[in-house]
Amino acid sequence: MALLPKISDFLLEAGCDEAGRGCLAGPVVAAAVILPPDFHHPWLNDSKQVGKSQRNALRSVIEKEALYWAVGSCSPAEIDKINILNASILAMHRALEKLSTPPQFIAVDGNRFKAFGEIPHKTEVKGDGRFLHIAAASILAKTHRDEWMETLHNQHPQYGWDKNAGYPTLSHRQAIREFGITIDHRKSFRLLPEQLLLF
Repeated sequence: MALLPKISDFLLEAGCDEAGRGCLAGPVVAAAVILPPDFHHPWLNDSKQVGKSQRNALRSVIEKEALYWAVGSCSPAEIDKINILNASILAMHRALEKLSTPPQFIAVDGNRFKAFGEIPHKTEVKGDGRFLHIAAASILAKTHRDEWMETLHNQHPQYGWDKNAGYPTLSHRQAIREFGITIDHRKSFRLLPEQLLLF
C-alpha cells in the first residue's frame, strides 16, 4: 500500500517520530520532517521495515530533498527525571523548534503528544507505515540515533552498542551484569529483570 503524503490540507505539514524509546542506554532521538508535495522514494517506509544500508541511503535522500528537517534528543538523565514518554515528546518538540520554518500542522507517530505552541497536531498509530513524512522522520531518528550509539560504543565497547544500539539484548544485559552500568544507561529502567537472569 502506498504511503500517503500528509493528513491535513496545510502545505507545511511536519511528520514526527522518535527512536530509542525501549532502549536501556543512550538518548531518545526524534526527528521532524517537512517533505515537498511531490516527494517519492520506493524504499521509504517505517524504519523498522528497512534494512540498515537502505536506511542510511534514505537518510541522505531525505536530508537533501526535504523542505525542512531537524533532529532533537533527550539524554538518559532527562529520561530518568521526566520518564520516557515525556522525554520522547520533549525530543520531538526540540526537533520541531530547530526547523528553520515552523510547520502549519504536525503529524505524530503513536497516540500521545503534547501541543507544540498553537500549531494543530494529530497522532497516528503506526503512522510511520502510513504517511511519507512520518516514515521519513522515523528514518532520520533511527539513523541519527544509531550513529550516536556507535560513537558511545567507542567509549564503552563491552556493551556492544554498535550492534544492539542500547536495546535490551541478552548480550547487553550480560555485559551489565559483568561490568555494571555507565552514565549512558537509563537508571529508571529495569536493566536486569528477574525473568532474564542467567544462571
